Amino acid sequence: MNLRKRKKITAEVATSSMNDIMFFLMLFFLIMSTLLNPNVVKLTLPNSKHNQTLRQKEVTISVTKELQYFVNNAPVAFEMLEPLLSSELSKSKDLTVILRCDSGISVQDLVNVLEIGNKLKVKMVLATKAPNGSKG
Repeated sequence: MNLRKRKKITAEVATSSMNDIMFFLMLFFLIMSTLLNPNVVKLTLPNSKHNQTLRQKEVTISVTKELQYFVNNAPVAFEMLEPLLSSELSKSKDLTVILRCDSGISVQDLVNVLEIGNKLKVKMVLATKAPNGSKG
C-alpha cells in the first residue's frame, strides 16, 4: 500500500518584482538626499564648548578658506556686504547675523566682517561646532 502523495508541493517566492521595488527606493532616496541641503557652503567651523541656537530673523554670512563671501548661500563680493546687510536691516529691525567662518581664515578677515556689523549696529553671532560634532 503506497500512502505517499503523487504531487509534491514546493514553497516558492516570486522575487521578480523585488528588483523594481529596490530600484525605485534607491532612486527616491537619491533624489531626496540631493534636495535636503542643495545650497550648502562647506566650511570647517571652529570648536566651542557651549551650544546655543537662535530663533529670530537671521541672515547667514559664510566665509570660506579662499575668502569667498556668501550671504544666505548666495556669493557676494566683500564690498557688497555692507549695502546688502543695510538693505536687510531696513526690512527687519530685529536682525541677527550668523557669521560662519572657516577655521583656517585669519583673525583680521574675521574682524573685517565684524566691523561691518558693528558699523551697522547689527547683532552678530559667530557659529561654532559643538563638542558632539553638530553645528551650533
